[in-house]
Parts: sequence; structure tokens; C-alpha cells
Amino acid sequence: MKFHYVLLFLLHRHHRQQFFLFVSLVFSPLVRCGHHDYSDALSKSILFFEGQRSGVLPRDQRIKWREDSGLSDGRSMYNMDLTGGYYDAGDNVKFGFPMAFTTTMLAWSVIEFGELMPPSELRNALVAIRWGTDYLLKTVSQPNRIFVQVGDPYKDHNCWERPEDMDTARTVYAVDAPNPASEVAAETAAALAASSMAFRSVDPGYAQTLLRNSVRVFQYADNFRGAYSDNSNVRDGACPFYCDFSGYQDELLWGAAWLRRASQDNSYLNYIETNGKTLGADDNINEFGWDNKHAGLNVLVSKEALEGNMYSLQSYKVSADSFMCTLIPDSSSSHIDYTPGGLIYKPGGSNLQHATTISFLLLVYANYLDRTSQTVNCGNLIASPLSLRTIAKNQADYILGDNPMGLSYMVGYGNRFPQRIHHRGSSLPSVKDHPEFIACKEGSIYFNSTNPNPNVLVGAIVGGPGEDDVYDDDRADFRKSEPTTYINAPFVGVLAYFAANPS
Repeated sequence: MKFHYVLLFLLHRHHRQQFFLFVSLVFSPLVRCGHHDYSDALSKSILFFEGQRSGVLPRDQRIKWREDSGLSDGRSMYNMDLTGGYYDAGDNVKFGFPMAFTTTMLAWSVIEFGELMPPSELRNALVAIRWGTDYLLKTVSQPNRIFVQVGDPYKDHNCWERPEDMDTARTVYAVDAPNPASEVAAETAAALAASSMAFRSVDPGYAQTLLRNSVRVFQYADNFRGAYSDNSNVRDGACPFYCDFSGYQDELLWGAAWLRRASQDNSYLNYIETNGKTLGADDNINEFGWDNKHAGLNVLVSKEALEGNMYSLQSYKVSADSFMCTLIPDSSSSHIDYTPGGLIYKPGGSNLQHATTISFLLLVYANYLDRTSQTVNCGNLIASPLSLRTIAKNQADYILGDNPMGLSYMVGYGNRFPQRIHHRGSSLPSVKDHPEFIACKEGSIYFNSTNPNPNVLVGAIVGGPGEDDVYDDDRADFRKSEPTTYINAPFVGVLAYFAANPS
């Protein structure tokens, strides 16, 4: 952090308590461990996605304890090939909503920071994106229908089974027009549009396929407005896991914004200009994640407002500025909570999803500001691109080990990391070591064991510590110990930036 922040605190004596907390976060030797190997962390953050793969694994699969799984997905109910894609977390269900968001964030990481990646890691990142997009294309391949989920989550969660062994119902959840699925369809449109940009220079034919399907699925999202989890045949499968809690309107704007960026079509520009107010773009909701796109939407659209001097999009930039100010501890509009050790904290579990998505937005916005020689006016202070990057770096370093526990929250990175993550494939013996079938309840002994997981899911970022910075390495505490694809995806971009700019 810059010393002018400290001086500003001294000038505002009513912030004295915050000031001492701030100094402790920045200067405490307890939480500062020095240089990190961001390149190594980047490689591992991408490798993690290979451990989450469903379907037929390729010959160059690097996480060797995984085997083929989910090979009949879609066939019995719809005579449809729905193999592939990702398991979202430590279970064996394919939830379309968070998978699409994961894919969008992987693509955005490549769009913004791909040129900073070593060629081998850029290739690996594109492979990870394509594993998602190939599946998403299947989910929207039938006219006026979108497949939103594969796997009965209640039956799945009742078992502790390897994906290679799963014999629970592979129920397929689909939405047919005119029934609504706006948030899943619009997020899928965003994923395909963003991915088309990531592939444009390396596979233009595939990029065109992605963009063409993005246009089509966005039309479904916009024409049949409503939440997918309001459909009676979907609700029991999606909820409470990936219900639409925050409304579908933000996804409509998000999907349109990505289509505008990918296609440069003025109709999408007009959409985000004219629908901003009616779809809640001005609500200033300071959230960004699989269910709420507001802060990410504002940053995304701000690129055109900043670099194209488009006054009609100025309200998005104002909201993006406002979000950045909430993240700065000494800003008069700060209202994001930090743990005593300096981690961005929001209640609800899987907290590191907030730290990784927000860090990503900080770095992206800092780049947009840098390129246009602008700063953020936070009232009592001016936030420079450097100050935004500093906050992001503090979050990244905390995740990689600069924290009161002295623990890396990325599995396989550093000397100390979680050993008992909430993840079926990692915690059960691999098919190679134990080729015999392990039935639903037979896996319970491994779930209840205090032994470290036998298979290291390299690169997985767990849910993370509580608001007191404490992390108990407990497999049963899924809110802290379960990794997810949408925690990792934005961190790929964050690590790409710091691998190229470590200081």
C-alpha cells in the first residue's frame, strides 16, 4: 500500500481504529512471507481443471488418478450426448449455471492476460476453456431447449463415490421454450461470446461457431425472460445449490455486454444502453460471482466507456468506480469487510470465491484506467491503478500463504496446504490403486477418515478460512474445505498478471 493512504488516515482521527488495523495488515511480519512463485501457481491453477473433467479423458490428461466418467450422460432421458464438461466442486453433478460462469471467467482471463502467459500455459488455458465450451455447445444444440444440469444432487450428495464409480441417477434437467431460463442461457451466451474472442486468433472457425451459438442462445434468454429455477421440473434439482437468488436481469445485461464486445454489433450496445435502468444496472450491487454479475458487468462495460469515450455508458463507469472505492479500507465509502489478516470476507461459505473474483476485477479495471491515464475519485482520496493492483496482490499473496495460518489455500502450492479437502475423487483411492467398485455408502470410511486425501488435486483452491482467519483442515466442513471451479477461474487471470509483474 502507498504511504499516502496512511497519511490520509492520520488526517481522519475518527478512522484511528481502522488505521491500526490497516497498519497491522500491511506491515505485520506474521502475515508477510515474501516472494511467491506466481508462475508455478498459475500452472497449478490451470491444471486443477483437469481434475474436474467429466467424460472421456484425453491421452494427455495430466492428473493421472482420474479416469473416464459420466459416459452415459443424456442418453437414457433424451437420447442425447451430454458427456463432458466439469464437475463444479467436490461432487459429481454438472451444474450448468456455475459451469458457464467458470468458462466465461477462464475466457476473460485469457482475453485480458493471455499475452502475459507463457505459450504452454496459454495453450493449457485454452484447452480448459474448450472443455467447457464443447459441453456448453451440446447443452444448446437443440432449438428452443437448453439443458441446465446433469445429475440428481440429492442422490449424489447422499453418496461418497468416485466419479468413475457413480451409479446415482444422472437425471437431466432441461428447459423448453416458452419456459424461462434467462440467467443460465445468458451466462452461456456470455461464455460462448467471451470464448470466441479467446479462440479468434488460434482457431477462427471454432470462434465463429461459438459466437453464432452465443447470439442464438441469448435470444432465448431475452425472449423468454425469467429464472430457470422457477421451473417446477428444474427447481428441485437446482435449489438450494445453484438457485437463482439474485434475479436474472443482471445476466441479460452481462450476456449482451459480452456479445457487444465479441461482435462489435451496435444492437448489443443499444441493448445495454436502453435496458440498463430497467434491468437494474444502476442498483450498485457490489457483488460478483456465479449468481450476481453486477460489479463484473460494470467493469466490463467501462472498457468501452473509458477507451471509446462513450458517454452513453458513463453510468456503468460510475458504478465501477463506486465499487472500487468500497474495496479501499481508507476510503470514505469503504464497506467491504476484511479479516484481521487482510482477506476480503463475505459471509456464506466458499469465501475465497469473493477474493479471487474481486482481485480479478481490480486488475482488469486498473489496466483500463492505466491505458486511459485515469484514476478513481473516492471522495476523500484518489485511487490510482497501482493502489488497485496492490489490493489485488495482497489478496493473491494471502491465498498463497501470506496469512496468519501460514497456509497456502491452493492445494499443491507451497510447503503447507490443505490435506483433507472436501472432494470425492481426491479423498477416495484412485481406480488405479483400487480397481474394485466402491459403492455409495462404502466411501463413508474415507470421508470420515482423518488421514490426508490419497490423491492430491493440484491447484485446487478451497473455500478458505473464516472471518477470524482460522482454517480447520476438516473434510466435513465443506464451506471451508471444498474447492470449486469458479474460485479458480478468475485466479488464472490474477496469477497470469503477477507472474509477469511480480513486484
